[in-house]
Amino acid sequence: MYQKDGESYFIVDAHVALWDARPENQRNIHGKQFIDCFYDYHANLSPASEKWPYEEYLYQGGERFIKDIFTDGYVDHAIFQPAHLGEFYKTGFGQTEEAFALTQANPGRLTYNHNFDPRNGEAGLDQLRADAERFNLKGVKLYTAEWHGDSRGYKLNDPWTYRYFELCRELGIRNIHVHKGPTIRPLDRDAFDVADVDHAATDFTDLNFIVEHVGLPRLEDFCWIATQEPNVHGGLAVAMPFIHTRPRYFAQIMGELIYWIGEDRIQFSSDYALWTPRWLIEAFVDFQIPEDMTEYAPITIEQKRKILGLNAAKMYDIPVPVELQLPSAEETATGPRQPERADLAAV
Repeated sequence: MYQKDGESYFIVDAHVALWDARPENQRNIHGKQFIDCFYDYHANLSPASEKWPYEEYLYQGGERFIKDIFTDGYVDHAIFQPAHLGEFYKTGFGQTEEAFALTQANPGRLTYNHNFDPRNGEAGLDQLRADAERFNLKGVKLYTAEWHGDSRGYKLNDPWTYRYFELCRELGIRNIHVHKGPTIRPLDRDAFDVADVDHAATDFTDLNFIVEHVGLPRLEDFCWIATQEPNVHGGLAVAMPFIHTRPRYFAQIMGELIYWIGEDRIQFSSDYALWTPRWLIEAFVDFQIPEDMTEYAPITIEQKRKILGLNAAKMYDIPVPVELQLPSAEETATGPRQPERADLAAV
């Protein structure tokens, strides 16, 4: 566990990947556009000491992953959230076999989530059944702006997507991670809009919808949706590095999230290999809302513990040291009321 000033933090990196964007795996110009856009995010939002050479950024491999996440990165458990992008990459972007092999070799430290595309129809449903059995899936990662033939995106409330959610329910796949954040070239901005989360979360109240990147740049839309849908959570991937380049913007993001949905539904993510977790964790533990931003309350150590790992650990049944475990639902049912959010949600 990461320790600072006598406090311990159990860290779950809830959004990591192993990818291969090397030229030999690029199917077309769009594969290069995609990884170049990733690298621009990395280069422009990272401290100078944390920037990687472009060539190293195209592919990391398992040995580098283990070093960056666990040996150097303070992480106690990490969750793979792979993107397929088969229209851009010959073997896909996220490397299923390599990531799953690492998970099998490190079962107490890694969880493998997979993906599906509802545009694959009945064949895709059969594949999801097989994947759920093989990978023991507890979650999936969806890319609603992914290209598929002539289609340049789909919605969470499309009829075929609902068929897949119904199957997820049957298979015990409870955690639906959805990229609803910044556009990545050449994908279309509107295909990442958060509006369809509202429909799906209402119709599948027994599933958790984790909105990766907290809907940026549509943070306000996300907050309004998540306030009224208690099964909607926020993943901090891509939001985290603003702690370095735009600390007041990051303070606004965190202040709004904690005000609207509370610290129990926010999950830390490095979005590896976009960024490595070490510097993000160090910066977040040390971070505080600027004193002149009086509309937001200070972030407490307990709130940071939940965000950095305890929330994701609870969602994925990851063992946590006894002294840091969160109370069960029964123990918190009669706990103190939070009037601002409770009153707001009832409007």
